[in-house]
Amino acid sequence: GMSQRGGSVVTYVRYGDKVCSPVIDQGQADAIVSFELLEAARWLRFLKPGGQVVTNTQQIEPMPVITGAAQYPEQLAEKMQAAGAKVDAIDCLSLAQEAGNAKAVNLVLLGRLSHYFDFPENVWQEAIEACVPEKFLDVNKKAFELGKNA
Repeated sequence: GMSQRGGSVVTYVRYGDKVCSPVIDQGQADAIVSFELLEAARWLRFLKPGGQVVTNTQQIEPMPVITGAAQYPEQLAEKMQAAGAKVDAIDCLSLAQEAGNAKAVNLVLLGRLSHYFDFPENVWQEAIEACVPEKFLDVNKKAFELGKNA
């Protein structure tokens, strides 16, 4: 489903020769990829020890923070590292804008994530070509490269 009014969406991705369940148990995920720091921290319990977090450093305030009922937590990247995660946090929004479209944050994240999976370069490129409409291909490929090389 799509998130409404800034709500959060969680997607599990599993792959392999045999996948028995689409759901990932707590402490089992190899990586967490997040568009926002606090969301990454909220799902950290699903990461396996020494797992990899790839996150945008952008901070999007949730409703309790906007209404003044809560404060946005400080130093989340450091806290996640202290909890045993490897954290790769970059400003994906700036890189997406540099690529030519602020909405390309997902491709910047994907480019960053490509460091942590042993897939050949052409596999990532073919996946982008298969999923992205022709007119957005250049911007999305640029966003992927900027994320990869950040």
